[in-house]
Formats: sequence, structure tokens, C-alpha cells
Amino acid sequence: MKFNYTTLDNCESAKGIVLIIDVLRAFSTAAYAFSRGAKKIYLVSEVQEALDLKSKTKNAKVMGEVGGLPPEGFDFGNSPTQILEHDLADITLIQRTSAGTQGAVRSKNADVMLATSFVVAQATINYVLKLNANEITFVITGGMNNDEDVACAEFLEKQFTGEVVEAQSFIKRVYQSRDAVQHLDPNQPKFPETDVDYCTRINTFDFAMPITRKNNLLVMQAIKI
Repeated sequence: MKFNYTTLDNCESAKGIVLIIDVLRAFSTAAYAFSRGAKKIYLVSEVQEALDLKSKTKNAKVMGEVGGLPPEGFDFGNSPTQILEHDLADITLIQRTSAGTQGAVRSKNADVMLATSFVVAQATINYVLKLNANEITFVITGGMNNDEDVACAEFLEKQFTGEVVEAQSFIKRVYQSRDAVQHLDPNQPKFPETDVDYCTRINTFDFAMPITRKNNLLVMQAIKI
């Protein structure tokens, strides 16, 4: 199996099976939202796009961030800690983030696209293996210099190839990553330390998160494997 690594800068050219990775925090938060009952999640690029879509969608709420914090008009931020406090049964979510959803929107040429993170790692692998893939592209939405997404991609690659891995070393890399710093700073309470804990709970969920395009909208759903 061949593995390719790309970023937001050039993911538009990615074809075949494309895995969009955002560990801290978009596609960890999305997984926790599904666990709280969310029906589906629309992925968008712009704040106003998210708010406009909410106004046209029944039982919809908006989650996400700009600069790590929820913009005015958003119902939720980009925090698994926060999302776990809410009952989202039958709610349609609209998610806009600075990294994760941008990767999905920009990967226009993907034939199969899934959002992923550590919390849905094995389910993602199981989903992809059923497709008999011989090539996979990882979109490192946080950039190659931000190690939490790279760590997740490398973890997935080793799992795909059947290599025995020591999970703790990958979790450590998340805690040492650039984006984790603000969560580990007690002077920044708007960035809960518990978010990093939730985002590093490997294989918490037994569903994958495929993304499909319907009526020119990107729709992510939780599919149990």
C-alpha cells in the first residue's frame, strides 16, 4: 500500500482515498458530537456560510472556531469538553474550522473522503480496508510542522501495514505539539486541558466519518463498522 502526505496548500490535487486529519480538535470534536446524537455534520469553509446554512436547515446548530474560539453567532466552539455537555439527538450540525473543514472543502478531487483522528482510528482503518485500497493520501490539516496530525497519520500508516505500535509515544507527541500548548496553559481557560485528553483517547468510537457531496454540500456522517 502506498501512502502520500499532503497539506492544505496542495490537497486539491489528491485523488483516490483521502483521509482528512484534524486531531486538535475538529475531527475529534465531530466524533464526540456524533456520540451525543448528532444526525449529520455539514462541513463549510466560511463563518457566514455556516450561519447562512443554519438559517436554512431544520434543527441546526453551528460549531467551530476562528483563532481557536467560536465566532459570534456560533452555538458551540471546537471543544469536545463543551460538546459532551449537550444532548445533540436529531440535531444537524454545521462545522467551520480553520484547519479540518478547510481540508475537506479543498480536497475537491478525492474519490473517497473520510475525516479522521485518533478517537476513530481503527474504525477508519476498517472502513478503508473494505475498499481494497492500494493508495491512501493523508491531508495534514495542521501542517507538517504541527506534529499532532502528523503523528496520527503515521499511527494510521503503521496500523494499515500491520506494524505493532506503542500508542503512548504517539499520544506524547500530541501533548508536545504546538496546538496543545494553549490547552496546557492554566492562564488560558478558554482552551480546556481536558480537550487534549479527549482527543488522545485512541479508538474511543466504533464508527468512521465518511464525507460525501450532496447538493453541493459536504456532509459527514457516522458509519458504524
